Amino acid sequence: MNAIQTHPLVDVRGVRHAYGKASGAEKLVLDDVNLTLFDNEIVALLGRSGSGKSTLLRSIAGLIKPMVGSVSFPAAQARGEETSVSMVFQSFALFPWLTVLQNVEAGLEAKRVPREERRKRALAAIDLIGLDGFESAYPKELSGGMRQRVGLARALVVDPSILLMDEPFSALDVLTAETLRTDLLDLWSEGRMPIKSVLMVTHNIEEAVLMCDRILVFSSNPGRVIAEIKVDLPQPRSRQDPNFRALVEDIYVRMTTRSEADHHREGLFPGTDIGMALPRVSTNSLAGLMETIAAPPYEGQADLPKLAAELQYEADDLFPIAEVLQLLRFAELGNGDIKLLTAGRRYVEAEVDQRKQIFAQHLLSYVPLAAHVRRVLDDRPIHRAPARRFLDELEDTLSEPDAARTLKSIIQWGRYAETFAYDEGADLFSLDNPR
Repeated sequence: MNAIQTHPLVDVRGVRHAYGKASGAEKLVLDDVNLTLFDNEIVALLGRSGSGKSTLLRSIAGLIKPMVGSVSFPAAQARGEETSVSMVFQSFALFPWLTVLQNVEAGLEAKRVPREERRKRALAAIDLIGLDGFESAYPKELSGGMRQRVGLARALVVDPSILLMDEPFSALDVLTAETLRTDLLDLWSEGRMPIKSVLMVTHNIEEAVLMCDRILVFSSNPGRVIAEIKVDLPQPRSRQDPNFRALVEDIYVRMTTRSEADHHREGLFPGTDIGMALPRVSTNSLAGLMETIAAPPYEGQADLPKLAAELQYEADDLFPIAEVLQLLRFAELGNGDIKLLTAGRRYVEAEVDQRKQIFAQHLLSYVPLAAHVRRVLDDRPIHRAPARRFLDELEDTLSEPDAARTLKSIIQWGRYAETFAYDEGADLFSLDNPR
């Protein structure tokens, strides 16, 4: 699919971006990112949570201005034209009070396209993405897959040069996502979509290998491009192809290999501080994964792609659990494998109460926010503190959704470990019933 590389469609140079309040420290999410998108290719930005992929995509879309660096469109500039960019979001982002037809027309209406032309182009886009007959339906009448098709039609109807997709299939069930991927690839290979290239964000390794011509692998905290992989497999691709599996394995290895800089950081797990964004991972999931790895056939060490296949997990389901186990020093990630450490084996072999004691020790030792909450409670005479106090601290360096998710994780882990209590009604931490 790759065309002769003359003027690139998108050229990103030295982009750096951070989030944070003026009164607090900044959280660096992108650092010295360079990226080039050429004509007639699908490129994936692949990485774990916190790697800044969506921030980069929004910078290219013009929704965010990076603090440092540039985003340019050389091909359009060489022709003296503006580059048209459209974006498909994970959350569908439809107007619930508008019909399918009206939702698709919205972008054209904003551009003041005449009514008849607007209707004609919208109907053609709806037909193209396979929703002919649903023009008068409202979003609430549609399945998730159908709603995402409406989002795709709305993006395509304005005839963009570049289609940006931010995890477009992650909110869909497995079968629906697979169908939509296949349909999208068919439209692309047949040249029926009015776009020159696609740039997509994904956490899903197999999705990236299945769809893309090139894959840019990002590190996390902050996001940097650590690898660029050309996918030479012919389309359509089979997940069972040994070459497909080998490429997936190679990407797992790249995503679990720590850099030399990380190895030389002392005291904290790389990227860890009180303001580290934590995923929502239940203690049941943590225990279940450790038990699976400890049991046959793994006997304490598992190949991540094989483990994901056995558990029917996508990489973006498995990585957060594995990363929390690594953060807690129960397991170690590297070279595409996950290996239980001594503490992880002790946890698996322990009874319920002993498991809680082991978890509490590691939670307070290796998760700074948990230790911070416990320290504040210990220091206060009444041993209580409002959750808002900690949420405000987190929002100094994290977005509001990330801060809320991080605090909920700490609440769940702390309750399980009995290191502190939390009253949801009063939104209050306390030591009312710790061990």
